[in-house]
Amino acid sequence: MIELKNVSFSYADSSVATLENLSVTIPTGSFVAIVGDNGAGKSTFCKLLNGIIPTFIDGELSGEIRVQGVKVREKKPVVLAKTVGYVYQDFENQLLRPKVLDDASFSLLNMGEEAYEELTMTILEALDLDHLADEYVWQLSGGQKHLLALAGVLVLSPEVLVLDEPIAQLDPYHAKKIYEQLAVLHRQGKTIIVIEHNTAFIGEYCDHVLFMKERNIRWFLPVKEALQRVEELTAGGIFPPQVTLLGHELVKRGLQPAGTLPITIHEALPYLHPLEARISRREKEVAQAEVPPLRQAVLNFQEVNLEYKKINDRPHPVITQLNLTIHRGDRVAIIGNNGAGKSSLLKMTVGLLKPKRGEIRLKEQLIHRLKAEEISNVIGYVYQNPEGMFIEDSIEKDIAFSMRARGIKDYQTRTEMLLTQFDLLALRHRDGRLLSGGQMRRASLAIGVALSPQILLLDEPTASLDMATRKRITSTLQALSESIETVMIATHDMQLVAEWATRIIVMNEGVILADGPREVIFQDTHLLERAGIVVPEIVQLSQQLSGVISYSVEEFVHQVEQGGRI
Repeated sequence: MIELKNVSFSYADSSVATLENLSVTIPTGSFVAIVGDNGAGKSTFCKLLNGIIPTFIDGELSGEIRVQGVKVREKKPVVLAKTVGYVYQDFENQLLRPKVLDDASFSLLNMGEEAYEELTMTILEALDLDHLADEYVWQLSGGQKHLLALAGVLVLSPEVLVLDEPIAQLDPYHAKKIYEQLAVLHRQGKTIIVIEHNTAFIGEYCDHVLFMKERNIRWFLPVKEALQRVEELTAGGIFPPQVTLLGHELVKRGLQPAGTLPITIHEALPYLHPLEARISRREKEVAQAEVPPLRQAVLNFQEVNLEYKKINDRPHPVITQLNLTIHRGDRVAIIGNNGAGKSSLLKMTVGLLKPKRGEIRLKEQLIHRLKAEEISNVIGYVYQNPEGMFIEDSIEKDIAFSMRARGIKDYQTRTEMLLTQFDLLALRHRDGRLLSGGQMRRASLAIGVALSPQILLLDEPTASLDMATRKRITSTLQALSESIETVMIATHDMQLVAEWATRIIVMNEGVILADGPREVIFQDTHLLERAGIVVPEIVQLSQQLSGVISYSVEEFVHQVEQGGRI
């Protein structure tokens, strides 16, 4: 059991409390999702449970915290680690050893466990990392590193497992694999606590929801009851599952009677059965890719190969025989499983990685012949890990940095505009490295567009964002299309892909499997399965019920309305 009584906490550098008078009891064996908007105090709450706060993070803490009957403040984190396993939001800080097997088994070795290798390999196999056991950590993709951090915690078999955004950088296949593994641990009696923005996974796997807002706990409820509170959740920056939002909207419009809303696709199918005959059914047609009008090519990749050498001097292919042309006006989503080569493709585009063979041209000019300054005048690039974007001691200075360096006269005016546009005014004097994950993401986007690039590259732009902020980012991307000609995004966020992209590139093991509009890509089930892609709930639901794809809740409701009211 986890008990917090009248707990408050303020960081040493802040005059405002991050948590105020928290009290909650979480029963042993619960599977709890902590939700709330960015900056609500979710990560701070979790760091109290294993003594990271206040042992390693200074601040003023009051109240009582007990985990499994033990007073947390009376035990050192090294002792608590056997009871409470924790996977950080900034998970790369947990990776300590050069090789995968060494890193995952690090804690077992420190405790003198003789069967460390066998125990560790069992965990690596469960997380689909066993084939990488002898690889070096720096060779892994961001998602694979996230899985490795989880492996390093699971080997200790803690009674309580806390994960801060466990699927933030994972492809849909591995995200589901993570939750299936957590479900197994839950059935074994473990207490699982996740900070999660993806409410579809919450509805499918969790049994309770803890809702945080304005530095406090608003409520702690069973998942079915919690996700019914659609208006309260959306007001707090949390969007329930698409199927729940759909049910709520149908009730509001008189298309369904009031009652319990579905929280999973499995529940949504019988819920919508009475409407099935009324759902607008148009003749199913095989989607054909429209031939786009002739537009200027802004990026061109010809026979590009990228590889790196392992320590044993053997080459490891990352991208193979890539041929690709990006046109002015494209809104491109690059999707695929972890390690597919998405981030590497973006890094080659800005010259951070150099291909082994082939040519990359930026508006007819070879990338490798251009200076970094010349490239950055045209292309803006936002990293997968946003903390790498911060070099000054405040967000305001970071946004202004590149403009000041280029001698842009009105940089102060533009800095103010970007602070407003990305909802950063209240954070302008904060060090970017000390912000929450979602706040870091917004700030890094503002830095990325500061020079008004013609082409913008974004690596996982919605990772770690609550759904309200994700929607705001999507709207911002739409607005930026007026000034930024071309946008390329590497992402696992299929809802963003469905609602925003005009072109989808599917990658797998360094090869482009498909390149086309969403109407073609989302209907190719064999392709999606091969690439480990899971389409959004509303797309799945509309396919099963009518065969005509809806890409948003609004589109689905419109389809129902075309069939008439009950």
